[in-house]
Amino acid sequence: MGYQEDFCSLLSSQVQRHGVDKLLEWLAGTDFFRAPASTRFHGACEQGLVMHSLNVYQAYMDRFYEEGVDNLESVTLCTLLHDLCKANYYKAGTRNVKNEATGQWEKVPTFNVEDQFPYGHGEKSVFLIERFVRLKPAEAVAIRWHMGGFDDAARGGSWAISQAYDAYPMAVKLHMADLSATYLMEKGTGRH
Repeated sequence: MGYQEDFCSLLSSQVQRHGVDKLLEWLAGTDFFRAPASTRFHGACEQGLVMHSLNVYQAYMDRFYEEGVDNLESVTLCTLLHDLCKANYYKAGTRNVKNEATGQWEKVPTFNVEDQFPYGHGEKSVFLIERFVRLKPAEAVAIRWHMGGFDDAARGGSWAISQAYDAYPMAVKLHMADLSATYLMEKGTGRH
């Protein structure tokens, strides 16, 4: 199976909530399954976003999932959809790069941000998910704060992230799974 099939199979088999089918239908109409995960840091390639989502799921399950503590449906929902905000977010383009061997400037493919709905990162994912599927408070908080200190609000000195991590261990685990996928599993899939 490919990334899209794996993603859809996991989401539809492990999440039994009303609206999952409509969410998958909406996703199929976006670029989610073709989009990159970033412009240059990780998964900066076609299908990078769905690949990253599956890697976050795998990292969580391999490193942080605790039987009897974690809810599999919640983990699946949060890991696979944490970056839903990146659907219809990137635009393919080109940029000029100097070829070190020839000294000539060459056009190379790249991705640029073209945010059609600038609503933040984690909060935008929560908003988009909840158009179709109702989230539990722990799920919404985990998705909202999955960026940890890389989030603009956290860098601005918000105490909310500390309170979120204290109250919702899944938020910490999702952040660590996201870091593991980005910096360990996907090393070399971006343009550094």
